[in-house]
Parts: sequence; structure tokens; C-alpha cells
Amino acid sequence: MKEKKILFLGLGYIGLPTAAVVASRGLHVTGVDINPNIVETINRGEIHIVEPGLREVVHQAVCQGHLKAVVRPEPSDIYLVVVPTPFKGNHEPDISYVEAATRSVIELLKPGDLFIIESTSPVGTTEKMAQLIFAQRPELENRISVAYCPERVLPGNVLYELVHNDRVIGGINAASTREAQAFYGAFVEGTLHATNARTAEMCKLTENSSRDVQIAFANELSLICDKAGINVWELIELANKHPRVRILQPGSGVGGHCIAVDPYFLTADFPIESQLIAKSREINNYKSFWCASQVKQAIQRFKVEQGRPPRVALMGLAFKPNIDDLRESPAKYIASKVMESDDATYLIVEPNVQEHPVFKLTPYREAYDQADIVAFLVAHNEFKALPYREDAVILDFCGIFKR
Repeated sequence: MKEKKILFLGLGYIGLPTAAVVASRGLHVTGVDINPNIVETINRGEIHIVEPGLREVVHQAVCQGHLKAVVRPEPSDIYLVVVPTPFKGNHEPDISYVEAATRSVIELLKPGDLFIIESTSPVGTTEKMAQLIFAQRPELENRISVAYCPERVLPGNVLYELVHNDRVIGGINAASTREAQAFYGAFVEGTLHATNARTAEMCKLTENSSRDVQIAFANELSLICDKAGINVWELIELANKHPRVRILQPGSGVGGHCIAVDPYFLTADFPIESQLIAKSREINNYKSFWCASQVKQAIQRFKVEQGRPPRVALMGLAFKPNIDDLRESPAKYIASKVMESDDATYLIVEPNVQEHPVFKLTPYREAYDQADIVAFLVAHNEFKALPYREDAVILDFCGIFKR
């Protein structure tokens, strides 16, 4: 494996950490990104995303000559597609980035190469990309390996989980699966579970859809408890004392490029069969709308009672605690929705981001101390250390104070 050249197509939140981990094993890794600023940053041994420990791994890999970044693909032996799969239309999955990445290397492929897709994809995508390759390079059919292996890592703990988590690996045939297993065996200490490409694709969608359904139950419960005058945090803690009950914590919605996205890959292709999955998506989206409405109502009450517009601190923009990733963030949606009116002075807080092109950011302690209304949208660690303010209206959507 150490003689192989490995090419990563995509150097984002998953591509860069994976490339860095592979390079740290002494393998020859090249990463491709269309953004020249990202390429330049990585080649300096720096990083463009927030992930604990990542800078040190990238810096060492670059300095040792095991990792470099380029703007165009180079001939290699193993190719990994790690690009986004966004939406188009009405939450229909868009695999155009996966297709573009595939097309960019078709002419570089040679017999014996391994082509892997890691990007979250609708069922059947790996087979479609194989067909695309063989349509242009028919001489490669049965002479290259094509497989799917989804990432299953938690932002904030990516470096550990890339190595220690189990992986599901599915090839378009048994030989492809074995070749992909041999590659991941070079850096993964978890178990490598073999299957076919379609099952591996479905497994990724199933994992995140399951999480979305579980979160929807917690969020729906929080709405019921609000009307019933019950502390949902206490309720869940008590219910979880049951030996066979494990309710998750509610929040301001669901975000990120996995749990908030992957269920739509199933509802788009299987609309009749995915009733529970679709409803869970509705509930989690509604929770964000409900949170925004609660903030707006608090603003109007304050204006009536105090006779002046309030100062409102919106605490957090990331899609989950302690990261800088704002993709599909319910907190960002809530902030945008609340700020549609000029009924208040808004103090926007995100301690993991230095600046934002839309929101003017305020230091979290300054915003918290100055605000008349504080809406906690994300449970960042910094917020959990704040003292409770009796003199402000506290809207705790993510359980900072559990009261």
C-alpha cells in the first residue's frame, strides 16, 4: 500500500481529515480542491476548518512530504470522491458534484486502480458512476475496482473516529469490496464490514434517518411539554431512568450535512414508503420555526412591558456544539428569521467563527451581559459556564441551564 498514490477529490470537513490521517500512516496522498486558497493553505501546513488536532496532523504530513494539495487531479492508483451532495428542487439529492469528480479522473484511470465514493449518495449512485466510467473507458470494465464506503464520524472527534469506528464497505462486485477493504485496513482499526454497494449506500442513509427520527421524538416532546407547563429536561432525565428507554435531548432543530440531509435521499426516492422519516423531517424543521416564533413573541412582550425595543442575544450559529460548521444550521435559520424585523437590537454570537459575511458577531460574554433577551440556540461549552441571569429573559432551547 505504501507504494500506491492516493488521490482525494474534495478537501472539506471529511476529505481533509481523512487525507491527513491516511498521510500520517506514511502513504502518498494528494488532495484536490477547486479553491486555490484552500490548496495554498494546506500546502503551508495550515487548515481552513475547525477540527481539534487536525492542524497538527496536516502540518506534520505536509512537512514530511506525505500530503500535498492541488487544484487538478493527478494520475494515481486509488481515487476517493469526498465532495458534497446538496439539494436541488424540492429536497431532491443532487449528485452532480459526485459525477463531476468522477468525470475529472476518468481519463486518468488505468487497470488495477481503485475508485471509492465516500460522499453520501442515493441508492444506486456507485453503480451509476461505474457505468459512467465504463461508458467512456469500456476497456476498464472488470479491470478496476469500484466501491462505496460512507464516513460515519462526529465533528469535533473526527480524527479519533476515522481510525477507531467500524466501516461499511460495499463494492460493485466481491473483488472491488476486497480491494477497498485492503485500502481502509491501512489506517482503520475498527472492523471493516463487507457488503455490496447498494447496501452500503442505504446503510449511511439509514443511520442518519434513524437519528433524525429519534431527535424528532425529543423535539416533539419539548413542544408538548411547553404547552403542558412541564420541564422537558427533567422529564427526559426521569424517563431515561427506565432500563429500556433512552430519549435524546431536544434542541432548536437539526442541522449539518448528514442528519438534516440524508433522510431526504430516502423520501425523494421512496415517498410512499418513508412516511415516518418524512414526518420526522417536518417536526425537526418546525422546531426551528417554533423557536424563531418564541423569540419574536418575547420581543413583542418586552416592548409592551418596558416601552422600548430590547437588546437580543442570539447565542450560536453552528449546527451543533463546539464546531464552526454552519451547514444546514437551524440556529442560523432562527437568527435570520428573527432578524427579518427591526423590532430589536441584535447581538449575534458564534464563538467558533471569527467573522461571518452576513452576521456581525459579538463576543459571547459581552452579548450575554448586555442583552435583555437571551436565546440559546446551540449548547457550546462556553455558554454552559455562564451564570444564570435572573434579570434577563432566558429562552433556553438547547438545555444550557436545564430549567
